[in-house]
Formats: sequence, structure tokens, C-alpha cells
Amino acid sequence: MFPRALYFVINRHSHSVLLRNSLYSNFYRERWVSGSVRAFQSFSPIPMAWSQALQEPRVLLAPDPDTNGSGLGVMILLRHPKSGKATQYLFVNGVLQEFQWFKNLYGSWFLGDYVSEDGRLYLSTPVDPVFMMLPIFEEARMKKGDDHGKFRQLDEILFIDGFPGYQQLISVVENCMQVVCEVKEVGSLKFFRLDDSKVLSWLCYKVCQLKQTLPKLDKNYAVQSEKDTMIDAVSILGEYLKEEPWLQRLCNHLKLNVLEVTGKAQVSAEGSNTRLCNEPQERSDDKKATSAKKGRQAKKVKLETESRNIKDMFSRASRKKG
Repeated sequence: MFPRALYFVINRHSHSVLLRNSLYSNFYRERWVSGSVRAFQSFSPIPMAWSQALQEPRVLLAPDPDTNGSGLGVMILLRHPKSGKATQYLFVNGVLQEFQWFKNLYGSWFLGDYVSEDGRLYLSTPVDPVFMMLPIFEEARMKKGDDHGKFRQLDEILFIDGFPGYQQLISVVENCMQVVCEVKEVGSLKFFRLDDSKVLSWLCYKVCQLKQTLPKLDKNYAVQSEKDTMIDAVSILGEYLKEEPWLQRLCNHLKLNVLEVTGKAQVSAEGSNTRLCNEPQERSDDKKATSAKKGRQAKKVKLETESRNIKDMFSRASRKKG
């Protein structure tokens, strides 16, 4: 039986990869290899045929595992940093990855002798753990008024009821959160407290990185104004930030209107869902449409497809806690 989301991994290396799904406590080994596509099958004592599986197989495109690592991946449940909803993430060789997906109106996958009707292409992409930890550390310092809050140990901060996955990130969090936290050492113990000025500097650095990268990814960014590019960069970061306090503080620092930033992000998300997830429209009953009209419609569809913004091509793949 295949895990819920982690069915196929794209690999260029010849070494085998093992994956583990913490939801089922099962290990998975390669079932077959076709080109760069590797399928994984359960190590369970009585493996089920995948035709008997309750969940339909999916196709996942993921980064190559580090040749120096074990290649062992685990699915962990964390809170989404913006919505707070339970969301599945992939943790492989010390790298936290999120799931996104892309889907055309029509499409399916041929997997050996099996046809998967779900034509979505799932992607696993690295995400900075600092984004995931900001709301957790914000709550943990128990700030009141002008008080800077309390210093806490990591095992206290990452103890979240119903989300044991945070405990698996302690080693990663200890290293990455020092860039946005004050750290005090008492003997062999370390205590962390979120630092507002460090967080704001880190967010500004992320905005600068995106401003430099976006024009290289999409020609639409290259021709727009610097302010519009900055708004786009902040709106992308806004997908991982709650409006209060950090998105608002970032907009204030950059002298941007937070409503303009959040409004653009919302329109972008709605447009993405419309283009990628909508069902085929009903056929017109008018069979006397002229060929000229059809030609204009085809040209318009082609133009809209070619001019899509690159960030509109993906939607977040999240699964509610069930």
C-alpha cells in the first residue's frame, strides 16, 4: 500500500531510496524504476496490492536526496504558519519540504499497467523552517504589552499538543532560529526568545532575495515597476505570515499598503484555483457559431495561457487533520 501523498519520487541517482510514512509507521522500498521515476512499495509483513489500496496513487516530483544522507523521509503534521490548520510536510535528511500541485483541465498518468485518473503533478519543495516556527515562538514568549517576553527552552517551545512532529525538528530549529532569536546559555542549556528587530531584518532580506529572483523566472516581472515587484515579493511571503504582527510590520517598514499586498495575494490565489482546478465548462447549445469566433476564442486562450504569472501555476497541497 502506498502512503497518502508520497507515491512516486523523481531521482537521477542510481542508489535506492527508502521512505517512511509516520501516519502508518511503514517503510517503503522501490517497486519498479522507469527512467527517472521510482515507485515505492510497503515493507509491511502482508503488503497489499496497490489496486486494493484505499487511496489512489499520485505522482510526486521531489528534490534528489543528498547522497551523503540516508534518503529516509518522514511525513509530519504541523500547523500552517498562516492559517494554523493541520498540514502535512515532508522531512528528509534535515530538510523540511512542503507540497504543492499543478493540474491541467484534462490529464492522467500511466504508471506501468495502471492508469491514475488524477492528473495532478505534486511537487515537494524546500521551505525555510523559520516561517514555520515564527507563530510558535511568538506564542511561546508570552509577550505582554511592552514586555519583550520570556526566554524558553526548545523542548518547551516545541511541545505542541496534537502535533508531535515539531519534536522531530529540534536539531534543525536550534540552528535556524538563532537568526531571529536572542539566545542565552546557562551551563549546557540554551534559552530562546524571539527578537522583533531580528525578525524584521530577516523578512527584509527575504524580500530582497525575491526581488532579485522573480525577474529571472518570469518575463512579466522584468517589465513591471520596482514597487510592483516588491509588492509581489511581500505577497508571496504573506502566504506564510499572519497579518498580525509580522506582515503588517513588514509593510509598515517598506512603506507598503497591507491591503494592497493581501488583496493581490487573494486575487492571485483565486485566479490560480480557477485556472487549475475548475471543471470543464458546459458545451454551448449554439451549434451555429462561426469559425471566425472559434478562431478568436482559441487565440485568446493561447494568449492567456502563455502570459500566466509563474506563481499562479501552483497551489498549496494541504490536507486537513482528519
